[in-house]
Amino acid sequence: MKTLKKVLVLSIFAFVLNLNAQSKSFNVTVKGAGEPVLLFPGFTCTGEVWEKAVEELSKNYECHVFTFAGFGDVAPIEKPWLPKIKESVEKYVVEHKLNKPTIIGHSLGGVLGLWLTTEENSNYKKLIVVDALPASGALMMPNYKSENMVYDSPFNKQQLEMNKEDFKKMAANMVPYMMLSKEKQAQVIEWMVQSDRETYVYGYTDFLRLDLREDVAKIKTPVTILAATHPYGKDVVQKNYESQYKNLPSYDIIYAEKSAHFIMYDQPEWFVNQVKEQLQ
Repeated sequence: MKTLKKVLVLSIFAFVLNLNAQSKSFNVTVKGAGEPVLLFPGFTCTGEVWEKAVEELSKNYECHVFTFAGFGDVAPIEKPWLPKIKESVEKYVVEHKLNKPTIIGHSLGGVLGLWLTTEENSNYKKLIVVDALPASGALMMPNYKSENMVYDSPFNKQQLEMNKEDFKKMAANMVPYMMLSKEKQAQVIEWMVQSDRETYVYGYTDFLRLDLREDVAKIKTPVTILAATHPYGKDVVQKNYESQYKNLPSYDIIYAEKSAHFIMYDQPEWFVNQVKEQLQ
């Protein structure tokens, strides 16, 4: 009898440890019932970025809304940040027995969705990418090479040492270019300031290091891309997307003509209608 009790206690202890391990990389809020939908926010954002969409989608779908480690109230994890998140998402899907979930990912969340669906054994019904490219670093840097994106760099050192006031000024200068909606700018600035600084610096290095331009050729999951046209205009955006996604065998792209990067904030009704149509 004592042996049986000991086995039970050890089993429960192991189970709790496993649950804690799974929850370190992110927090998930589940709302609604129906086919599962995973919603990944962009860099520094919390799951709250999907609030309006989830209000509508949860009427017919089971929405799993993620906030990643180091952002919002979620404790940071050790680097490499992004690979650990990917691995934990894969475990989350298996352990929660989610059958062919759809992924909706914004920015970094969209790139994570692309990465997950490149795996040979991936089991996703659909991927909806919201304003994200397979290799953001290649768009931002001339002579881009993935291997040059390292943690120990002068730029990273500068950002790690930046005081909170200067960091907030930097965020306040960046955010207006990401959205036309002034109403939500303060919230996104606050998320950036609230983020764990090492996660912000090293996690962004992980993001820039990731180059999926060749790997997207492996994706068999149906992909729809919602692409913002502001501030560069549709012609420039179309050229960038066609160049970076040229190896993806098949995809649909829908341009958000009056939106910047945060499409869900600039055109909330349009965004929800597009997502609902794709989910159907």
